[in-house]
Amino acid sequence: MNARTARGATGDRPPAPPPALHVEDVTVRFAGLTALGAVSLTVAPGSVHALIGPNGAGKSTCFNVLSGLYRPESGRVRLGDTELTGLAPHRIAALGVARTFQNIVTTEGTVADNLMLGRHALSRAGFAASALHLPRAVREQRAHRDRVREIAELTGLAAHFDTPVTLLSYGDRKRVEFARALCLEPRVLLLDEPVAGMNGAERARTAEAIAAVRARLGLSVLLVEHDMGLVMRLADEVTVLDFGRTLAHGSPDEVRAHPEVLRAYLGVPGEDPV
Repeated sequence: MNARTARGATGDRPPAPPPALHVEDVTVRFAGLTALGAVSLTVAPGSVHALIGPNGAGKSTCFNVLSGLYRPESGRVRLGDTELTGLAPHRIAALGVARTFQNIVTTEGTVADNLMLGRHALSRAGFAASALHLPRAVREQRAHRDRVREIAELTGLAAHFDTPVTLLSYGDRKRVEFARALCLEPRVLLLDEPVAGMNGAERARTAEAIAAVRARLGLSVLLVEHDMGLVMRLADEVTVLDFGRTLAHGSPDEVRAHPEVLRAYLGVPGEDPV
């Protein structure tokens, strides 16, 4: 098993910076309706880049293109020099792009069981070796479980490691989804409304976990979120979509002062969005 599989990025050496994620003039249409119109953005290595906009702006469509669920009509997506456009979701995940979804997608079993599912794509032992408990498979399974425990600690789930997911609060179940995506050892993490539906305390814990993961693992984060306070605290750059087109791009301070953004998304012109 290689170092990325066995130990991830929390070993003795700092993680190598991830490649930039480039979205270049991506257009997606459904039955003649333009969901994305020539959208471009770049997620810089190791940065948190927020993608915001009103409902129907095209944010989820963009995530579906990046994760391989949709194929764009035109444009391209690259991870560094690697072309992602048109690849199947499992191939994109194997290249280091993981995502969460707006809705919680947990399974029966404990937190540990759910996080181990995130390691499945990194397994090298094979079904037969695992079923027969061959030494190589046992060693690999132990290494995966150790890594899963590290990620649970990093995301604030260590105390719930052996707890059935059905017994967790809504906020903790959302963080299980976040942690499971991390178990793939991604270089770029796509977070789709990670604090939606949470109370204030749960939002704060999740924001802390995102910041800790970014600092500790050195990965890049593309964040879709309606909680503007969280966006302004965490994001290095912000891209605003409106009706499938790029309305604004810049630092959080630049975006919050942009008059078109204030009119289209953040409320009355001149109103403080946070």
